[in-house]
Amino acid sequence: MNVAIEIPDDIGRVLAAQAGGVSRAVLEAVAIEAYRSGAITPVQVQQMLGLSSRWETESFLRRAEAFHGYTMDDLQQDIAAIRNAPRQ
Repeated sequence: MNVAIEIPDDIGRVLAAQAGGVSRAVLEAVAIEAYRSGAITPVQVQQMLGLSSRWETESFLRRAEAFHGYTMDDLQQDIAAIRNAPRQ
């Protein structure tokens, strides 16, 4: 799907100076916000941006500081699940 947007020329010049240019900067911003809001998954971020692997996607999201709410309770549950996992 193609989407047209209008941005001020001075902002367009700033974005054009970034790697990938204006279109890439806008696409990445949309992907980051959609992921943060829970609208799309990491797999969909990967597809949207044409990233080659899960690890590249995770790295991109980490650099963008795009984290879902992860509470102390979540951490404690994860630790408990690891401790209770069967050993091989």
